[in-house]
Parts: sequence; C-alpha cells; structure tokens
Amino acid sequence: MRFMMLMIPGGYAEAAPDVRPGAEAVEGMMKYNEELKKAGVLLALDGLHPPSSGARVSYKGGKPVVTDGPFAEVKEVLGGYWVIDVRSREEAIEWARRCPAGENDVIEVRRVFEMSDFPEDVQKVAEGFDGLKG
Repeated sequence: MRFMMLMIPGGYAEAAPDVRPGAEAVEGMMKYNEELKKAGVLLALDGLHPPSSGARVSYKGGKPVVTDGPFAEVKEVLGGYWVIDVRSREEAIEWARRCPAGENDVIEVRRVFEMSDFPEDVQKVAEGFDGLKG
C-alpha cells in the first residue's frame, strides 16, 4: 500500500520566501530519509518552498482566479512529503512517528488511491493511462 506522509511545519505559513532549514535539521532529516531508503519503502520525497513564494488558483464562477502567496487565511501548509510503500496504515504511522520533526510540526499520513480501489466503471474510464510511466 502506498501512503503519503505530508509534513506540515509549524509557522511555515508565515515564512519568508527565502527561509531554508538549517544544517542540523537537514542532517537529521537525511538520516531519516536514508532509513526509509534502506528499508526499501521510500518511493519519492520532496521539500517545498514556503507558500509566500507560491500561488493558488481557485475557480470562482467557473473561471480561474490566481492569488499570490502568502495566504492570510491559511494556518497550516504543506512543507514537503514522502511517498512510501508499506504493508499497512499502522506501518506508515510508525514511520511518521520516527521522523525527526520539530515540536510544532505535524505529519499527516494519507493512503494513496490505487486503481483497484475504484469501481469497474471508473477503472474502465481511466484504462490505458499510465501517469508518469510514459
């Protein structure tokens, strides 16, 4: 089963566009990432720039509206993610518990939909699409 572990760093919603983690924080995270890799469960991972350098596209009245960051109404934002392949939800949660996150950080664990999770009519509509595989 594939799961996404979504890092929601405390205070990141208000962070300046040039904010970067320090060497000590990155060192701890690299050790954790290496554990995931050695265990054979890591499929993908990335960190994201703060929302102050991003944009949101909403669709009001059927038309796209672009809002540049930061986003005043947002308290929690995504700071990065891991995609892991494990046997169970409990195993995914255990990996999240091992992350060297900070005191105000949150990791949300969410299962990734597999095509087999959908009814046959939905599978038929999506048939032949291989995503990024080519």
